[in-house]
Amino acid sequence: MDRHVVLVGLPGSGKSTVGPLVAEALGLPFVDVDGVIVRRMGMPVGRIFGEFGEARFRELEREAMADLLAGPASVLAPGGGWAAQPGNLETGKARRWIVYLKVPAATALARALEGTERPLLAGGEGLARITSLLHEREDHYAQADFTVDNHGDDPAVAVAEIVEQIRRGESA
Repeated sequence: MDRHVVLVGLPGSGKSTVGPLVAEALGLPFVDVDGVIVRRMGMPVGRIFGEFGEARFRELEREAMADLLAGPASVLAPGGGWAAQPGNLETGKARRWIVYLKVPAATALARALEGTERPLLAGGEGLARITSLLHEREDHYAQADFTVDNHGDDPAVAVAEIVEQIRRGESA
């Protein structure tokens, strides 16, 4: 396979859980884009947001994605807001598939609060904030090549659907 698979969706949609499984099934490496940014900056995402702001974080994310999309095929998991930034969905279009991992806001919030630090969900208004993020980003996510519902508890279901969609797309 010579195309990247880019997973998009809300924080907590399952990109970091499903991504490595999709990568394994397709024989590709998995890259968590936040991890690339953290290594480049030498500080956690929350600190980047705190010291430099969201706009700078999005620049770093755009740069990291451009570098990754120029390299060998892999499964990429950018932050939940990457797809909503102007021009990002057009980047590397011929070399990637975009997959929207769709989940209800409440499911995304429950998962996000279990995992790593989420700067955009900080504070006590989690459900209202993630619902707002969904409304802001849904039109962007909907531009994905494939949409996969990932609201269940078994990531293998989403993985199987993604792999099937990618293989069908590759053979078309």
